[in-house]
Amino acid sequence: MPEQAVAVAGAVIGGILLFVLIGMTAYLLWKKFCCLLSYEKLTSSVKTTNANAFFQDQTNPEMQLKSTRSRSVPFIIPPTLHGRDWINLTNEEQVQEDSDPYMIPQSGPRSSFHSLGACFLFHEAGAYVVGTINPELYKFPEDKSETDFPDGNIGRLWFSIEYEQESERLLVSLIKVRKLQPPADSCSPFVKIYLLPDERSYLQSKTKRKTLNPQFDENFVFQVSSKMLLQRTLKFLVYHVDKHKKHHLLGQVIFPLKNEVLTDDNKLVIWRDLEKENLEPPSEYGDIQFSLSYNDYLGRLTVVVLRARGLKLQEESHAVGVYVKVSLMNHNKFIKSKKTAAVLGTPNPVYNETFSFKADQTELDTASLSLSVLQSIKGEKTLLLGRVVVGPFMYTRGKELEHWNEMISKPKELVKRWHALCHSM
Repeated sequence: MPEQAVAVAGAVIGGILLFVLIGMTAYLLWKKFCCLLSYEKLTSSVKTTNANAFFQDQTNPEMQLKSTRSRSVPFIIPPTLHGRDWINLTNEEQVQEDSDPYMIPQSGPRSSFHSLGACFLFHEAGAYVVGTINPELYKFPEDKSETDFPDGNIGRLWFSIEYEQESERLLVSLIKVRKLQPPADSCSPFVKIYLLPDERSYLQSKTKRKTLNPQFDENFVFQVSSKMLLQRTLKFLVYHVDKHKKHHLLGQVIFPLKNEVLTDDNKLVIWRDLEKENLEPPSEYGDIQFSLSYNDYLGRLTVVVLRARGLKLQEESHAVGVYVKVSLMNHNKFIKSKKTAAVLGTPNPVYNETFSFKADQTELDTASLSLSVLQSIKGEKTLLLGRVVVGPFMYTRGKELEHWNEMISKPKELVKRWHALCHSM
């Protein structure tokens, strides 16, 4: 008897579960069927349309689309839009009447969402069919590097660089020089290339006879490890050979590598204007070159630390790092300071780093800048190699005062000068 009761109970439970499963399946099928019936299918197709009908309200009637479209994809009206008023347009497309101004704009061209027959791009120069080329978008800026030369320019040099990681070779291509200003009418130029801080060895180009615009197209290779690459600086010296075989320096280009991304597949083509080399002997503690600029509209004082020369290092070693600290003072009170990256192992470091300070125009009569050249040796404290202060008459005289006043008289223009370092605090 117990076994029969268990069997009967199992059969009843199984029947109930089967009935529930069948009921749920039937409900889901019925619901899906009702959803399908709730949509109305439009069987009318959209006929071929010309682009003139699409742009019939535009001010430029000359634009026409030659290609036409075939049968449209059937369009289904959602149930939420049933009961609204719809009218037929000339091209038999369906669009809502003017009763709802927020659904369809009343002015201007209809977008491609309202016409599947043509797709256009709108630009300041006009409208273009997708797939056509607008030549205005593909114009490259005109290269004026060979035509625009500033006043006082003494020449311009073009070169390219790339670095081979596996062989650790720096490849330098000397391309050309333009608009040289020799001391005589004729000019026979050549170029020496250094990889600083090594100033004892260099590579030299061929001499080009009787030309102010020499074309070199020569390649040079420097062996340098990837670890030291960003600490090195390229230096180009352009010389003229006179009829007595004497060499006259026409100008130089200094190009630090620390801010460049050099790889095998990234060949950089660069041009730089030649600069005159400072032929005066270094002062007792060395010299520093930097540029000053003041933007009176932004109230911003800009300092570009370029390079130093003839520094008296306390210990000449590749581990010695030399950097410049730039400090803004007001009434001899410290305001803010910034410093360059350290350059290792050379008394003639090149920086080319830019710093900006906030300074109101009313503060220029009481503000000053202090540039200190410092040497750091591993395991020892920092040593002062030299210092220079530029500012108004309250703090400076001579070249330092002239540099400050010229900066104020030429707003937004970089004013570059050399200054002798002193050792007084």
